[in-house]
Amino acid sequence: MKRREINRRRFLKGAAGAAFGTVGFPYIVASSAMGKVGGVAASDRITVGCIGVGGRGRAVMKGFLGSADAQVVAVCDVKRTVREQAQEQVDKHYGKKVCAAYNDFQELLARGDIDAVSIASTDHWHVLHALESARSGKDMYVEKPLGLSVEQGQVLRETIKQYGRVFQFGTQQRSSRNFRFACELVLNGRIGRLRSMKVGCPGGKETGVYPPMPVPDGLDYELWLGPAPWAAYTENRVINQYWFHISDYALGFVAGWGIHHVDIAQWGNGTELTGPVEVEGTGVFPRDGLCDCAVSWDVNLKYANGVTVSFTDNKKNRQGVLFEGTEGWVFVNRRSLEAHPKSLLQEEIGPDEIHLPVSNQHQQNLLDCIKTRSKTVCPIEVAVRSDTICQLSDIAIRLGRKLRWDPGKEEFVNDAEASRMLKRAMRSPWRL
Repeated sequence: MKRREINRRRFLKGAAGAAFGTVGFPYIVASSAMGKVGGVAASDRITVGCIGVGGRGRAVMKGFLGSADAQVVAVCDVKRTVREQAQEQVDKHYGKKVCAAYNDFQELLARGDIDAVSIASTDHWHVLHALESARSGKDMYVEKPLGLSVEQGQVLRETIKQYGRVFQFGTQQRSSRNFRFACELVLNGRIGRLRSMKVGCPGGKETGVYPPMPVPDGLDYELWLGPAPWAAYTENRVINQYWFHISDYALGFVAGWGIHHVDIAQWGNGTELTGPVEVEGTGVFPRDGLCDCAVSWDVNLKYANGVTVSFTDNKKNRQGVLFEGTEGWVFVNRRSLEAHPKSLLQEEIGPDEIHLPVSNQHQQNLLDCIKTRSKTVCPIEVAVRSDTICQLSDIAIRLGRKLRWDPGKEEFVNDAEASRMLKRAMRSPWRL
């Protein structure tokens, strides 16, 4: 990424003259300002900066605020009211002014006193924010989905490895007992040999055409667009319920929701570090309007071990993951855990059987792993493979034909057209 030059004079002036203002902040936070939290001394807490503090970003931030092992010291968002509300929430939680608020994420990352960041910006920014965070020496929590292309995930994986950073993906279902137990039942043969999986998630969104509008005060629209193609501002373009379904910024719910259940399917299939060998699908797209991602889809994938996956919106498959074996089945989603025979739900996984990593709180898992420099419950290697399934699905429904995939080389087999879709151009000056 080509960094935009930070206005150091403004930054330093703000730090000296407005100790806890919306831009300036002391470069090093004194431990006396932090005090003890939950009996944990300031010197033993992990300082966190939050990039993207809208609805989901605030929820992730709340997880860090609830941990005695963390201290949130900065927030960043291109929407002024959003970042100021988050700043107020942090200060109110600690009972003192300890949080800085930034418009430009690079000013936050320039601070040497921040150990880790949470990234919950718009999808088209996830990888660029994560890359710069790694290069700035920060460990990170990155919201799902990962990026807008297979290439983006691959570059981020290599960068995380190069800089030795601890990474947690925002697929928080891995920190749920029911999802973990369902996968352990499958991996330990409780339903016999796994034959197929059915994955369902919410479908996409259609909208009308909205006229251009003046950019409102308090929004850095140029920075919101960032690497995406330039587009005239209209209010709905920057609202979550709309941009999630605009292909310049996201893959729609194929990835935005699909990544959660696809990731669990990968976990239960024991293929979290590889992927399918075939993918084909069809989809329905809006004819016009602001949103242009798939409204509905029907994707079929096949793995080298013979397991097949039906991945659709929930008009066809029930929302969640259904594992079908030769001797029974297990279904899991956020509301229920079901099995046939029902006695499977009373099973215990023996000490010599396969046990998956245990995490009971996703942000805490990251903090624990930062301290031990160990892998999280969903490290970058796993995140890239799960995210790739969503990318392949999106490509398949756009091309409407069967594609062969080499999971070892992470490339399509003899298909130049599909291969070109593994990359995504970025608007200058932004680049990987």
